[in-house]
Amino acid sequence: MRAAVLKDDELLAVVVDPIRRALIDELLDRGEATASALAGAVPVTRQAVTKHLAVLDRVGFVEPHRMGREVRYSLRVERVDAAAAALARVASTWDRRLRRIKHIAESLHEASKAPDEAADTSRGS
Repeated sequence: MRAAVLKDDELLAVVVDPIRRALIDELLDRGEATASALAGAVPVTRQAVTKHLAVLDRVGFVEPHRMGREVRYSLRVERVDAAAAALARVASTWDRRLRRIKHIAESLHEASKAPDEAADTSRGS
């Protein structure tokens, strides 16, 4: 899946988690960090951070680099940028859908008012 383009559902599953988003933000700020260093920035254990980093690695958001005994993680910015563009497309699609739903609801509301207004007008004559 690493080289493949993420499907919307897969992408959303990755970024919906607040810990993973926090790790992405930390790596954006730091450039690179170990799981231990990242664990200090989020309210979960180092083991949980390692599992979240494995998910981010599987989808190509981070790249691990072994330096002696440590594994340092850096963000693959091009993948995160591609994901942001994909999320923008999803948001745009939903904006269009919601505008259509609003238009339909407003049309139905206006149509339901029309018979009442017609009855009021005929009584007034």
